Amino acid sequence: MLEKNMESAQYWVALLTIVLFTPFLFIWFIVHPFTGMWRRIGPIRTWLCVTGILFPMPAAVYHFRESLLAISFGFKLSMAIFALVFFVASIIIAGFRGVYLKAGIRFGWPQLADEENPGRLLTEGIYSRIRHPTYVEGGLALVSMALFSNYLAVYVLLAAYFPLIYLVVLMEERELRERFGKDYVKYSEEVPRFIPKMRSII
Repeated sequence: MLEKNMESAQYWVALLTIVLFTPFLFIWFIVHPFTGMWRRIGPIRTWLCVTGILFPMPAAVYHFRESLLAISFGFKLSMAIFALVFFVASIIIAGFRGVYLKAGIRFGWPQLADEENPGRLLTEGIYSRIRHPTYVEGGLALVSMALFSNYLAVYVLLAAYFPLIYLVVLMEERELRERFGKDYVKYSEEVPRFIPKMRSII
């Protein structure tokens, strides 16, 4: 009975992960390269358009769920324990990040605002240790889901996450340099992207 419950839990974690994470990987490739156009349209209409463009993706993933989740490697207690460690780490980062990154910023309101309102450069708290805690948080959460569910499809998604997010970060940093100029250049020279310097941890 316990084995059946764990298999069911693994399946649902894998399904939710591939349905929700897949559009997340591509959303910024629609926004960042065309920020000039989106700014003219405005934030609300931008996200209505983006949602309309991306909505078929999770629907398609769900439709083909049985094929996508055909390969499972079974439940492994040791991997589930590691999954819990990564999940807790992602929650901790989310807590520190959430103090400074409000919902409006996370959904790109400053990037979509007019040039006279560039927003504020975040350099406090966890942002004084790493520049992109949101993507680190997402990566740790995805590692957790992959280890717990132990489905091939989630591992494939995990393998795609890191190079795609790196490209998103490059586009995002280009925009930040345009918005904040020398302030962002100085900040990026002092604070690493993803992994904090040892002296900033101790």
